[in-house]
Amino acid sequence: MDTEYYDDIIIGGGKAGKTLAPALVAAGRKTALVERSLAMIGGGCINIACIPTKTMVASAEVAHTVRHSAVYGVQTNAPTVDLAAVIQRKRSVVEAARAANLHILETTLDHDLIIGTARFVASKTIEVATAEGTTRYLTAERLFINTGTRPLIPSIPGLKETGFLTSESIMELEQLPEHLIVLGSGYIGLEFAQMFRRFGCRVTVIGQRDQVLSSQDPDIAIAVQTLLEQDGIEFLLKSKVLWINSAGNETILQIQVGDREVSLQGSHLLVAIGRVPTTDTLNLAAAGIVVDASGFIQVNDRLETSVPNIWALGDINGGPQYTHIALDDYRIIKANLMDGGNRRTGDRPIPSCLFIDPELAQVGLTETAARQQGYDIRLAKLDASAIPRARTLGQTDGFLKAIVDAKTDRILGCSLLCHAAGEMISTVQMVMQAQMPYTVLRDGVLTHPTMTEGLNLLFSKL
Repeated sequence: MDTEYYDDIIIGGGKAGKTLAPALVAAGRKTALVERSLAMIGGGCINIACIPTKTMVASAEVAHTVRHSAVYGVQTNAPTVDLAAVIQRKRSVVEAARAANLHILETTLDHDLIIGTARFVASKTIEVATAEGTTRYLTAERLFINTGTRPLIPSIPGLKETGFLTSESIMELEQLPEHLIVLGSGYIGLEFAQMFRRFGCRVTVIGQRDQVLSSQDPDIAIAVQTLLEQDGIEFLLKSKVLWINSAGNETILQIQVGDREVSLQGSHLLVAIGRVPTTDTLNLAAAGIVVDASGFIQVNDRLETSVPNIWALGDINGGPQYTHIALDDYRIIKANLMDGGNRRTGDRPIPSCLFIDPELAQVGLTETAARQQGYDIRLAKLDASAIPRARTLGQTDGFLKAIVDAKTDRILGCSLLCHAAGEMISTVQMVMQAQMPYTVLRDGVLTHPTMTEGLNLLFSKL
């Protein structure tokens, strides 16, 4: 076989891979990037996840604001949601982002941007079935795997035969569901639940645990569920779907709820219970790369796999599945391989945001985790309605919560369930990264009136 030789090969052009490729080329490395589809250039974030979903969330928020405009003294007619137009707007945003990423990669890599499906045939050699129908063999001194994840589909009797939506296919609907059933009460499920409820659909959420958002503190989870119920979303928690069937255009779910069985009918079913790694087609065994029981590539805190000079970046390595973490994976690689550094994954706080309304942003430890780890903590809570800016906006739902180390006065964690929480949490994160005491936020001169000013009030509770 005719083998092509490179210094570096990147498999997958997600956030980490697409950012790493130009940096390697700039460092004088002969680099190839293999991406399975032009439609996925730039990765999951811009094509099927963060960017398209948040574009649709924005449309849902507009519909909600119009529907409640009388609260602000503005009289309007009830909104009519044209889902086809919402989807077209989403496509336009995605296509523009994808085109920008493609331009950068084509300019940087030229013919070494290879569209095709890669699989290992040896420890440092891959076979690529290209989009043109040819087969290429590539080998390199170093390889970086960045192939991401896809929706997890559970083994429920009747599910595949009946048909269902995923977080990807639901964003291609052009007619509103009459009754959307959401299987999953985590981040993905709740964002779509509120979105489609605000588009005007009936929505029911089915969760297996006894609370939504199982990784959050109970008070946060209860508050989120209560807010979504106020929107009109129905919940069935501590539930197990026994089987699924269809009758005409209806999907029928038989569900075990506690010690009773209930039957639920809906027009559409969204499966949103998590994601699985895209490793099954890579033939990792040929390279000797070790994966865990779920198929995620095992890495150390420098993102190194079990094989020397092969790294795994982004969702594929089993870490937090956030784009900003994938970007920081790139930074770790760049620091360690190009800049003479010694960065590790344990050095970073991990912020997150659930893009419902109001947003839920979190960084550091939850109260539950802090207590489990044996910290002596001080706790501060503040109703969002206490923030002047929240009152001017009419956005008073939710509360703020901070966990502080009683011995050092450093912030261990913070959860913000309020308007603009995703922006506010960065201020807390910066103080945590600088290892400054909470008093910096308590006494800091913050612009009035802003939502961030609420951090003055929150930490004054201590």
